[in-house]
Amino acid sequence: MKFTIEQNPEFTWLKILVPTQEKVFVEASAMASMTSNMSLKALFRGGLRRFFTGENLFLSEFTATGFDGEVCIAPGPNGDIGHVELNNETFYLSSTSYLAHTQGLNYETKFQRLSQGLLSGAGWFLVKMQGKGDLWFNGYGQIVPIDVHDNLVIDNGHIVGFSEGVEYDIIRLGDYKSLFFSGEGFVCRFRGSGKVYVQTKKPAALISWANKYRRVERSN
Repeated sequence: MKFTIEQNPEFTWLKILVPTQEKVFVEASAMASMTSNMSLKALFRGGLRRFFTGENLFLSEFTATGFDGEVCIAPGPNGDIGHVELNNETFYLSSTSYLAHTQGLNYETKFQRLSQGLLSGAGWFLVKMQGKGDLWFNGYGQIVPIDVHDNLVIDNGHIVGFSEGVEYDIIRLGDYKSLFFSGEGFVCRFRGSGKVYVQTKKPAALISWANKYRRVERSN
């Protein structure tokens, strides 16, 4: 499917040209504009897991009726949009990185182990995309693909997604003094052969920085 990614890497948005009678699936509330011939249908993708983790319960399905249409998509975070074309392959995304996909891909959620859900920064579950088609995802800052050959360590909170053939676990970096004073504690160790996509900025770091300047009311 033809598309363009514009205004990257800071205020990126995605334009997808949708052929007649074909569909594109988009994260709820991410549509910025569309041609008048695009029909919209809300799909329920939720369940108790998404409800309790605060994730969106719905997915938007856009169909071009009568003639080719266009959908413009603007992700929530200020940052880049990445794209992979899957050919009967599997790709995993962090729970907040999914943006859109085309027909031919199957959308599933995979619940993570307790340590991964708490410490990886990727959320309690991963989005598992499988099949043949286009997949788009967003990140905070720029998205950088990194080739994995055997082992790679990535700081938690920077994971956007990774290809099949790669898996990860949580390890402690350094001793307990490093854990409390260096700003580096638990990290993600990837193993296998494939690609990992990382974001250059970490939302938790922004929150920590902004917290220093928040207004605090003092009682007399």
